[in-house]
Amino acid sequence: MAVLLVVISFVTFALFQIGPADPAAAACGQECTPERIDQARIALGMDKPFFVQYLDYLSGFVHSRMIGAPGALTVCAWPCLGKSFQTNEAVTDVLARALPYTVSIAVGAVLLWTVAGVSLGLLAALRKGKATDKLIVGAASGGVSLPIPVTGLLLLLVFVSTLHLLPFTSNEISSPFGPAGPLGWFGNYLLPWVALALLFSAQYIRVTRTTMLETFGEDFMRTARAMGLPRRRVVFKHGVRAGLTPIVTMLGLDIGSLLGGAVLTEQIFSVPGVGFTAVHAAQSGDLPVTMAITMMAAFFIIVANVVVDLCYAVIDPRVRV
Repeated sequence: MAVLLVVISFVTFALFQIGPADPAAAACGQECTPERIDQARIALGMDKPFFVQYLDYLSGFVHSRMIGAPGALTVCAWPCLGKSFQTNEAVTDVLARALPYTVSIAVGAVLLWTVAGVSLGLLAALRKGKATDKLIVGAASGGVSLPIPVTGLLLLLVFVSTLHLLPFTSNEISSPFGPAGPLGWFGNYLLPWVALALLFSAQYIRVTRTTMLETFGEDFMRTARAMGLPRRRVVFKHGVRAGLTPIVTMLGLDIGSLLGGAVLTEQIFSVPGVGFTAVHAAQSGDLPVTMAITMMAAFFIIVANVVVDLCYAVIDPRVRV
């Protein structure tokens, strides 16, 4: 894991070095003189050779380090991810402020699309060839074709601008434990949840239906039915458990990716989460923030893969052999 994170950090760092953006000029402002831009470049540590900058950045994961121009150095406490080029704020503080918004979106959306996708996919498999199956499959095909920007804008237009049933997403609500309470938190994030769930649940419906149909045709399922076991027990105890493996794989990767930032959803609903912060950091050439978010997203995806592998042994005993 550590080696992969180092490789990802190196590639991201290198891409910024060869990119057209000048973080020093962006941090200094539009009316900066060349002399002040050079001073900003020194303050940001960008006057040093590439490998010196990179190794200095990596050292922050091991111990505290000094940041700033000579004569104006400040201590960056461990773990030091640097300071934002734009606000001079510690990157750890930027992430700590943005992550609760992304977690709020991820928790509700994952629960919604998993319950809806797996339940409807299983129902479609049980009703194969019937009207219910065709209706669910048709709806899933339509859901897959709806991009997040279109879905999000339609939800805002209908439920916020036209019907006034829900408020526009507030930047002040980041968790159910704040002044707004669980109910205010639920109403604040309902539309982002639905926008994500419409797309992802459609994918889960299709995968669940296909997987369940394959599982129902396995020898052990026919044996269980031949032994006279109740249909409910055959389906839910044997069939669903055996068919969960690809669904768990999808779920783990989707959760890892989502925690790294639901970029489009956060942009559309103006949620200042990790994805929203990442876009603005990349546009302004804010290398420390971009590096930290990239590393965090990679970490979540790697951890998700490890958790998925561990879940395999619990769900399917054949994996332990």
